[in-house]
Amino acid sequence: MDNEELSTPQNGQRLPHNVKLLGWASCLNDIASEMIFPLLPQFLITVLGGNRFYLGIIEGVADSASSLLKLWSGALSDRVAKRKGFVICGYALAAVSRPVIGIITAPWQLFVARAADRIGKGIRTSPRDALIADSTAPDFRGRAFGFHRAMDHLGAAVGPVLAAAFLWFWPDELRTLFLFTLIPGLIVVGLLVLGLRETTATEPAGEGLQWTLKPFDRNFRLYLLALIVFTLGNSSDAFLLVRASELGIPTTLLPLLWFAFHVVKSGGNLLVGGLVDRVGPRLPMFIGWFIYAGVYLAFALATAAWHVWAFFLVYAIFYSFTEPAEKTLVTNLVGTARKGLAFGWYNAAIGIAALPSSLIFGVLYEEFGSLVAFGWGAGLALVAIALLAGVRSGN
Repeated sequence: MDNEELSTPQNGQRLPHNVKLLGWASCLNDIASEMIFPLLPQFLITVLGGNRFYLGIIEGVADSASSLLKLWSGALSDRVAKRKGFVICGYALAAVSRPVIGIITAPWQLFVARAADRIGKGIRTSPRDALIADSTAPDFRGRAFGFHRAMDHLGAAVGPVLAAAFLWFWPDELRTLFLFTLIPGLIVVGLLVLGLRETTATEPAGEGLQWTLKPFDRNFRLYLLALIVFTLGNSSDAFLLVRASELGIPTTLLPLLWFAFHVVKSGGNLLVGGLVDRVGPRLPMFIGWFIYAGVYLAFALATAAWHVWAFFLVYAIFYSFTEPAEKTLVTNLVGTARKGLAFGWYNAAIGIAALPSSLIFGVLYEEFGSLVAFGWGAGLALVAIALLAGVRSGN
């Protein structure tokens, strides 16, 4: 790894080159992704002739494949001691698969396109997180991960706005909108090919591909358990939009609510990233998970539409406290070696736990109402906090 990459953040002046470049890549990629994601259910049902069952199969299988690939790609990037190729390959696959949706004619073809997009995410995510850690001094990683997540959320806020503006002028041109996502996708790939600097993973040469948790101690394993428990109660944010509709937020205002949500997440990540570097990652995580428990109960007890706006913004603050802290804690717990494998386990644990979490939440919501469903999420957050309290090191 270039020593200059680590010396810059220690001076407290600038983010490393790789961190800034990956932040902009994530922003542009999410602009393209979020331009089309909210429109896919309507496109599948009204244009391709699919149904909600197809939608569940498509999203479930795609997300499962992505979660498992995050473990594989992280471990393999350690084995070959390179990260850049995985990052470029992952973003390139997404860049190609999204515009293809504009020319498909059958539900099974949408399945292939979405699976390719999620496979790209699975290939790039863990090596990218490890590359950010490789490129950044230990006392600057909170700001580095905070910046990256902030740029990600900025793209998620801008994408739906651009899509809405496009469809305002050309309401029947969904396929054209999908094709236009090729432009930011190609820009991302070009930026990474020309500008991303390779780092050398500090792994023992000649070792086989590592898939297990054996290289990591009790603290990292307990941390993963805390994340799994928390994620089992952290259902899809789509349920919050359902709750918003129940409380009187009109459908026409839901995109504006979603935009405000992502803007607060973006700004909050920038602010809290520096706090993580000053006080360590555990305290912000405690604060964030307590906020989550409180706001989930608040959503269950809410009675008016204005409550939704307030609680959604507070919910965004939960993300701001936890996102830069979670990844910083990964690097603090595992040290210099096998960061790719560590981030593979981190991303895979969250991804796999997310699959049953929404199913459980949906059943509880349907059968017992909002108080039981949101109370379940709040209760598991408190259990996760207790587990996190047992994690030592990493501050």
